[in-house]
Amino acid sequence: MEKFKSGFVSIVGRTNVGKSSLLNNIIGQKVAVVVDKSQTTRTVIKAIVNTKNSQIVFTDTPGIHKPKSKLGNIMNDTAWASIPDADVVLFVVEATSNGIGKGDRMILDKIKQAKATTILIINKMDLVTKEQIFKLIEAFKDEYQFKAIIPITALKKKDVNIILEEIEKNLKEGPAYYNVDEYTNQTMRDIVAETVREKALKLLQDEVPHGILVEVDKMKKTKTMENQPIFNIEATIYCLRDSHKGIIIGKNGAMLKKIGTYARQDLEKEFQQKINLKLWVKVREDWINNDKFVNLFKNND
Repeated sequence: MEKFKSGFVSIVGRTNVGKSSLLNNIIGQKVAVVVDKSQTTRTVIKAIVNTKNSQIVFTDTPGIHKPKSKLGNIMNDTAWASIPDADVVLFVVEATSNGIGKGDRMILDKIKQAKATTILIINKMDLVTKEQIFKLIEAFKDEYQFKAIIPITALKKKDVNIILEEIEKNLKEGPAYYNVDEYTNQTMRDIVAETVREKALKLLQDEVPHGILVEVDKMKKTKTMENQPIFNIEATIYCLRDSHKGIIIGKNGAMLKKIGTYARQDLEKEFQQKINLKLWVKVREDWINNDKFVNLFKNND
């Protein structure tokens, strides 16, 4: 009988290389915010994959970037700390990279320092030629002894299966840390806040930068007039300035209503019940440098 294995896998990489999309596809459910913008993952999100012979606990970390605020520094510190703590590191880079850039080099140096068991994932291979991928593989292969180098397209299931097989090969015998029916350690409040923020980022395009914080003020289970269960949820979207507040609310409240509608639809699928979602918008100037708010993003595990 095959021995049961378990372990913690940290997904690291620069911003916008496809870490969250990859994680969501591995899990088969949406546990991380996925938008076509950088620095969308602010906290450590854990997600669990159970197979016949293993339990793999994934950590999706904030993208490594040049910090311009206290929040940015905490995001980077969180990502760096995850490398030595992991049993296996998935280092995600873009196939479109022209060699090893400064950001990837910084991450590679941290991996070397930790002597981390690492699998290199070259994402977005559908955007480049085979020759380009070969050159990038050669460049990285000369730098570190990776356990495997896997070129992928993050949304393809067969690529996900290859990654899981490689991870299992590099795990040790161990117990299951979570129940088999669990797929994330995020609380319901976390999921609500992340879902609202994702919809805001998607719908607002580049009009409002990433100075958005969502806090869930109230979550209460009640019943409708028809005696059906319903979640009453109230949340506040904090932004950095008055001009942003106007954009988030939109003309006659149209944008805020759209954000709320899309978030509610996702949450009803997620929680499998009817939801009444109310959103408010408030200005909290320079919250990204305010310790009270920034400390919410520290990894306290």
